[in-house]
Amino acid sequence: MALKSFIQVHPDSHFPIQNLPYGVFKPQPTSPPRPAVAIGEYALDLSEIALAGLFDGPILKGSDCFLQPNLNKFLAMGRPAWKEARATLQKLLSSTEPGLRDNESLRQKSLLPMSKVEMLLPVAIGDYTDFFSSMHHAKNCGTIFRGPQNPIPANWFHLPIAYHGRASSIVISGTDIVRPRGQGHPAGNSPPYFGPSMKLDFELEMAAVVGPGNELGKAVDVNEAGDHIFGLVLMNDWSGTTISPWIVTLDALQPFACDAPKQVQIKPAGQEDPCVVTRSNFKNLYWTLTQQLAHHTINGCNLRPGDLLGTGTISGPEPESLGCLLELTWNGQKPLSLNEAARTFLEDGDEVIFSGYSKGDGYNVGFGTCSGKILPSLPC
Repeated sequence: MALKSFIQVHPDSHFPIQNLPYGVFKPQPTSPPRPAVAIGEYALDLSEIALAGLFDGPILKGSDCFLQPNLNKFLAMGRPAWKEARATLQKLLSSTEPGLRDNESLRQKSLLPMSKVEMLLPVAIGDYTDFFSSMHHAKNCGTIFRGPQNPIPANWFHLPIAYHGRASSIVISGTDIVRPRGQGHPAGNSPPYFGPSMKLDFELEMAAVVGPGNELGKAVDVNEAGDHIFGLVLMNDWSGTTISPWIVTLDALQPFACDAPKQVQIKPAGQEDPCVVTRSNFKNLYWTLTQQLAHHTINGCNLRPGDLLGTGTISGPEPESLGCLLELTWNGQKPLSLNEAARTFLEDGDEVIFSGYSKGDGYNVGFGTCSGKILPSLPC
């Protein structure tokens, strides 16, 4: 018998009882942050569930991990705690369990409409690394900038390439992004251009959220790396880094393996409806999440709970599956038509919206959306 919640969940919802992704929210602007899971159109306040004594398993009973302002303490507890919490919550939210269903007072306190709450970064991110793991993206970028003769260096196929980014630049979905300023190529004998970026792009990515870390100097075996990954978020690597508010756990994604389609929309400034500009798939990555995490630690680098590991831009082999405007417009040579507008790169006022899900039998396991709007560059 299919698992069903006592809460009405639309068939197209990203958040059925089979998902239950984790996030952090404020019910009121002055409220302290508290952890939650998403169920249908509601955020289930896990602090209220914990205070009611409903986490009664051997690992979580008496724990204050859901009374924290972020999920880091829960992430550090590892997979046994994650599985216990998931089993408890699926039972509590099921249509056959009366504990929450028939407790009107607790339902009123713990089930809050998502439309009424403020979502926050779900974890305190100490470190952020972004990989370069899509072969199609690497090949396209290499062809654009170096030509088709040798677009991908041979060493790319021997290790997952990455760079270390600034964790302080990571923002939650819905945060406006200010167009950056920088230097461009000189024209003739003129000095290099300095001013607002003229080729602002999005990059369609996902990111792994690290659970238990590893000791400094002790590498993680690739066969054990999965136990160090709590879940995934959508990520847009642009000026700043935007992530979706809900972390979808690996346990929720396990039934789907590689089957995780995603799409990107751009809502041009002045238009009411967004236009789909690309559809990609997580299976298009050459380097897997576990390979990325294991490689990150081979020199003894110590990961910590809440660290973020971006996948790099996820592009596929088809023209409609390319993960950034650089590829979609071939560095501005082939403008995209967006209803009444055309784009080579992003313009001020444009809003970029990522959405992703895995399709189950009569339900979705989804990530919601990851969005941001471009604001004009600030003066010096």
